[in-house]
Amino acid sequence: MTTYSKIVGTGSYLPTKRVTNHELAAQLAEQGIETSDEWIVTRSGISARHYAEPTQFSSDLALTAAQRALEAANMQPNDIDLIILATSTPDHLGGFPSTACVVQRKLGITNGAPAMDVQAVCSGFVYAMSVADSFIKSGAHKNVLVIGAEVFSRILDFKDRTTCVLFGDGAGAVIMSASEEPGVLATKLHADGSHGHILCVPGSIDNGAITGTAYLYMDGPAVFKLAVSLLDKVAREALEAAGLQSTEVDWLVPHQANIRIMQGTAKKMGLPLEKMVVTVAEHGNTSAASIPLALDQAVRDGRIRPGHTVMMEGVGGGFTWGAVLVRM
Repeated sequence: MTTYSKIVGTGSYLPTKRVTNHELAAQLAEQGIETSDEWIVTRSGISARHYAEPTQFSSDLALTAAQRALEAANMQPNDIDLIILATSTPDHLGGFPSTACVVQRKLGITNGAPAMDVQAVCSGFVYAMSVADSFIKSGAHKNVLVIGAEVFSRILDFKDRTTCVLFGDGAGAVIMSASEEPGVLATKLHADGSHGHILCVPGSIDNGAITGTAYLYMDGPAVFKLAVSLLDKVAREALEAAGLQSTEVDWLVPHQANIRIMQGTAKKMGLPLEKMVVTVAEHGNTSAASIPLALDQAVRDGRIRPGHTVMMEGVGGGFTWGAVLVRM
């Protein structure tokens, strides 16, 4: 009997602090930085984003998203036998203990299930799902908690209007379980380190101090040019691997980075915009959390239903990109 991996529950969480473009523009104006709602919306499609409180960390956002996914899957924490958490903003400097281990503790999982972080920036959730799929198909694990969680507001330079207006905080999660029915139909992952400089946090730690800058840097035009091309190619690779056509995709759930990139990707794939799940207007770019946040919203509002074929794809710093094609 062939073992497949299938999504059996989704969950998400946004911090309660919602900041509109008008509010952010007013805050930036106090520092002499000019921007406006029109400027932000025109370039990105973003109208608002959510910021974590100073006392909230990625693990806190991930915890609530995970609890909601467990509830949707009708599972208890100790039913989970592997945790994979994608983040670029871990709780701890150096990334250890891993944020996945922190979430394991906060969930009260006591069965010794392995837990690990995955770092592929905005592609992180797709990478994590692909890893979970492989573990399940190998028979090594049966119920995997996959999370994307970010507090990107901590690494934004609020004197750089080209980046600080784009990002927000949040978390999303899925439970992937062993199944006799096909769930994950195909996964495709890629990276090209030669483009690492166009989207990065270039600082480093030296003798306990930061060398360089700990703020996010992005070459927007370069990222845009790469993103549309790579997302189209990787989506087609996943479709080919699954033996499907783009017309058979019920929903496209792309990384919510920029509405123009998302629309360009859908157009290249020949998908009508009505088949694309869009949350970027309210969430901003939440990096590894953006795909599971959008997926959970569409599942809970009834758009994505059992039996639907869903394409999830993203690009991120590294430069990384990937796609996962699933049947819900």
